[in-house]
Amino acid sequence: MQAASRESYKVAVEHLGAYVRGAEPSAVATTAGDILSVADLLRREPRLRRALADPARSGADRAGLLGELLRGKVGAEALDLVASLVAGRWSVPSELLSATEQLGIDALLASADSAGELGEVEDELFRFGQVVAGSPQLSSALSDSAVPADRRATLVDQLLVGKARPITGYLIGVALAGFGGRNLSGALSRLVELAAERRDRQVAYVTAAAPLSEEEERRLGASLSAIYGREVSVKQTVDPSVLGGVSVRVGSDLYDGTVLRRLNESRNALAKR
Repeated sequence: MQAASRESYKVAVEHLGAYVRGAEPSAVATTAGDILSVADLLRREPRLRRALADPARSGADRAGLLGELLRGKVGAEALDLVASLVAGRWSVPSELLSATEQLGIDALLASADSAGELGEVEDELFRFGQVVAGSPQLSSALSDSAVPADRRATLVDQLLVGKARPITGYLIGVALAGFGGRNLSGALSRLVELAAERRDRQVAYVTAAAPLSEEEERRLGASLSAIYGREVSVKQTVDPSVLGGVSVRVGSDLYDGTVLRRLNESRNALAKR
């Protein structure tokens, strides 16, 4: 987001924080769903999106227009929170859409946090991503944009019955719809990272030929925490093709100590002789 949009979003996040402190987690989750429904509306209606971000109209005028359209169709709390977004200044209309979607995600994560379930939701999102990555058939079915997102979400619901929390399923549905313009894998990874950020943690994606023991994972997490100055949430992927060692990715940083990398480097070195 550009500077003006970031400031407008910051105001709405402050309003969300005040609301969450005085609300039950279930009520926050309902509000989050309403906010995300508004984001869907803005995605479908570019003319409305432009009108609600029009710098030639006052913030109060734009918030009033939003109220006329949505009062009685979404909860009062959601309407108030989205109105705080609309009343701000937006560099381009697409940033209002992105901010509305992000605010809905923030509210969902806040509800999980208030319920003491955010760590579990983070893990469930990651594990679901692993299941999808390990099944080309499932990945193809869930990534097929020719199939409406709600039908793909129904398949996810069937897969997750009794295996994940409702908020996890809701977040996966957002990922299926292309959260932030990402593909399914990218959207799931971003949601994992946002959940970790809310817990003031950094995500470390670790790839190894065999699962790390609890003690190995603990030591690795402690070492990475010392490097990055914050707690690290270690997410393991087992890939026998790396042969041995581990690869660790934290943000844009990659530490590749796998046997496969060393073999490839040796092969490349020999090829240059």
